[in-house]
Amino acid sequence: MSVTTLPSAAPPRFGVEEEFLVVDAVTRVPAPRAAEVVEKASATLGARVSGEITTLQLETRTDPCTTLAELAGQLRQARRVAAAAAEATGLRLMSAGSAAVAGPVPPPMTTGPRQSRGIAAFRGLHDELAICALHVHVELPDRDLAVAVSNHLRPHLPVLLTLTANSPFWADRDTGYASWRTMTWPRWPVAGPPPRFDSAAHYDQVVDTLQEAGALVDRGTVFWDVRPSAAHPTLEIRVADAALTADEAVLYAVLVRALVTHLSAAAGRGEPAPDVPGELLRAAYWRAARDGLDGEGLDLATGRLRPAADLARALVALVEPQLRANGEHEHVTAALDRLLADGSGARRQRSAAVHGGLAGVVDYVAEQTVR
Repeated sequence: MSVTTLPSAAPPRFGVEEEFLVVDAVTRVPAPRAAEVVEKASATLGARVSGEITTLQLETRTDPCTTLAELAGQLRQARRVAAAAAEATGLRLMSAGSAAVAGPVPPPMTTGPRQSRGIAAFRGLHDELAICALHVHVELPDRDLAVAVSNHLRPHLPVLLTLTANSPFWADRDTGYASWRTMTWPRWPVAGPPPRFDSAAHYDQVVDTLQEAGALVDRGTVFWDVRPSAAHPTLEIRVADAALTADEAVLYAVLVRALVTHLSAAAGRGEPAPDVPGELLRAAYWRAARDGLDGEGLDLATGRLRPAADLARALVALVEPQLRANGEHEHVTAALDRLLADGSGARRQRSAAVHGGLAGVVDYVAEQTVR
């Protein structure tokens, strides 16, 4: 596979997509009224807000950004505008990977030919589709390089997951996991950690075969946690739960861009990607989803358990040159220190449940969404 390195003069542009639940402000139950919120919010956000696959959810997105400050400003604005639109209709906006108070099962779906094909293909998998994620796009127009970077990213995905683990509740109960969304999502036929690929042509061949087998509706339903975008000249990293606060979303996105930049240079030099066995990667995902930042994670470089907080700090150390070059290192280290001190979204949701039950969790998440 022939790849080229990214230009060193400037960091690649990046952007973020955030998915949210809308809940009834009184009952705290997810409400099938996201379209009302989208209509109101679009007066300010335009195409930066849209519906999602279920009518319980909406999505906001940034424009391509160059700096941390630009990204943070757009994320905070979108959350404020969407939350205000929700409140104007008797709803609240929630940034969490799953709902604390159970919603309808199966969730009501948006309608259209594409959705109908998906329902026909995937059937009961849609029953647990009311989950929300955070997606980061990093500009990477060379598709061979994007595939090579995807290979290099695989061992880092469990650590990235711990930074946003924010879905401890499902079906009105505490699952015991920091990210229950991570446990439900890989049930889909093309989801979870990506395979290794030899080249962009190999990636396309596999995807074509999966589509022929009926495992995809179209290329937009490649749901691996890293994928070359089907619509943009980017590499899309999709492993994260919806982040509780905008600040946590910024921390995660900035780290992802720095890591992609670092790994692009490694791939461009011809360094082989680590050959991580699928079984170990699955185990590392499971540890990250279960314990988040509060336990130990599987260090895939050594095969040994290490405190998850140490693995997060090691990731920041790995990309320190890229962060310093972008003027982001001080911000990232301070933000990570705050996150480790305050606890992950999952831990803070559980703390809210101690004081206010599941209704208290919903209220807390809604407040933190626009903090």
